[in-house]
Amino acid sequence: MTLLPIHIVAGLIAIVAGFVAVYALKGAGLHRKSGMIFVYSMWVLSLTGAVIAALKHQPASVIGGSLAFYLVTTALLTVRHRDRAFDAIDAASMLLAIGIGVFSIKLGLDGLKSPTGTVNGVPSAMIFLFATVALLGAAGDIRVMLTGRLEGAQRIARHLWRMCFALFVASGSFFLGQAKVFPKPMRIYPLLAIPALLPLVVLLYWLLRVLFTRWYERRADSFKPMPQPRSA
Repeated sequence: MTLLPIHIVAGLIAIVAGFVAVYALKGAGLHRKSGMIFVYSMWVLSLTGAVIAALKHQPASVIGGSLAFYLVTTALLTVRHRDRAFDAIDAASMLLAIGIGVFSIKLGLDGLKSPTGTVNGVPSAMIFLFATVALLGAAGDIRVMLTGRLEGAQRIARHLWRMCFALFVASGSFFLGQAKVFPKPMRIYPLLAIPALLPLVVLLYWLLRVLFTRWYERRADSFKPMPQPRSA
């Protein structure tokens, strides 16, 4: 399938760029550049993954790809200057997240009824986790639509958790979902679980640091909204 090589390359770039962005100085040049590379590669990864999964009748993977696309898109928009066009984008994002959440719940329930408790090899618990994240994201979108925009640490927290969870989707899919591609001596699941689950640890760390310490106050000048690209 011609999309598969593109999907694989985009995934590798996304994982590398994502971890660089996570560990780079927040708001600095390396963080912004690696973050944009992560966003672009995640767009390609998520869309090609969703298409491939749809063609193979793998609905759980369609959910994963759709959720990753939603998360990186809304995370990027969170740190952009807002204009009227964002109202329509926020509404569309909210509807997409609700759709992902509802479909995930239905799929998870179907998985519970199966003998293995999985859907295409994906545990129902993971599908319910995706549902929870999607519906929490939709709730956040509604909040933004009602208040107009988020400010300060709340804005950065929204950006961080969405980016980190999208990175988890990519790393988990690669290190655990594709463990069979690793040489047998390296196919040690507890070892592969470390890079797969690391984005969730980083997510928790940064949420606590941004929301419950004075870190943001010291770094506020580095987090001014990014300007929209000028049209030619």
